[in-house]
Amino acid sequence: MFKIKVPATTANMGPGYDVLGMALALYNTFEVEQTVHGIEMVGFGDIPPHENLVYKSMQKALDFYEHKVDGLRISAKKINVPMSRGLGSSATCIVGGIMIANKLMNNTLSNDEIIRIGTEIEGHPDNIVPAVIGGMTVSIYEEGTVTYSKVNVSKDLRFVAMIPDFTVSTHEARKVVPERYSKADCIFNIGRVAMLVAAMNNGEIEKLRMATEDKVHQPYRASLIPNIENIFKHAKQIGSKAEFISGSGSTLMVIIDKDNMNFEKDMQSLLKKVHGYWQIKVLKTDTEGVKVL
Repeated sequence: MFKIKVPATTANMGPGYDVLGMALALYNTFEVEQTVHGIEMVGFGDIPPHENLVYKSMQKALDFYEHKVDGLRISAKKINVPMSRGLGSSATCIVGGIMIANKLMNNTLSNDEIIRIGTEIEGHPDNIVPAVIGGMTVSIYEEGTVTYSKVNVSKDLRFVAMIPDFTVSTHEARKVVPERYSKADCIFNIGRVAMLVAAMNNGEIEKLRMATEDKVHQPYRASLIPNIENIFKHAKQIGSKAEFISGSGSTLMVIIDKDNMNFEKDMQSLLKKVHGYWQIKVLKTDTEGVKVL
């Protein structure tokens, strides 16, 4: 028996649409036991195995390397990453499934191969890469190849996930994003992505708010998340360093200093007054990525 522990991820981080991502210390854990015959999926609800993303991802990796498995029981043991909230729940399933296959094949896959297979399934690398290697990452997916690099993140930062009880589908969130942009908007985002990477690497926390500004997706997706402007305004008033939509939403992410001990309590007082039920999780960066236990 073994377990696969996969971190949640936040993608885009403002201006880095489909490029920037970061692993967070919030995890989904899958337990795997070999059995005599057949594939059994436990704790995944009524989803049949052939539609289960963990199973499909595992099987894709096994099929590619022509490896057969006779019997297996895969259990969803600790599922802490909420679905359809912009925290990389699908990436945890994809990476979890590939890592199960890798363990069954005696760890023959490199990180690059795991990332390549995962990105083929997901369609973009911004959640997959940090889920595999941890930390904050920049990723480019071109002609079937993923090129990625890690970004330093200050240990003094915390990432506050504000998670509502309503979802935003990735399909709907992508549908509201335009196909074309003005040159000015492109220059705006290029500058912010470059500044965000530089500011993180240099520990220039005071530059993070400007660096997380965006004109590519957030202005359009904001309409899908009620009260986003009031929430971000209040976060700024109580000491946040930057605010952005996590992935395609509906989770909103705020960066704070680790010494801001009152932020969660002060933020909760506002969230009780707005639409929906909101959870707040103050998270560290996960620096190691997926683990086999």
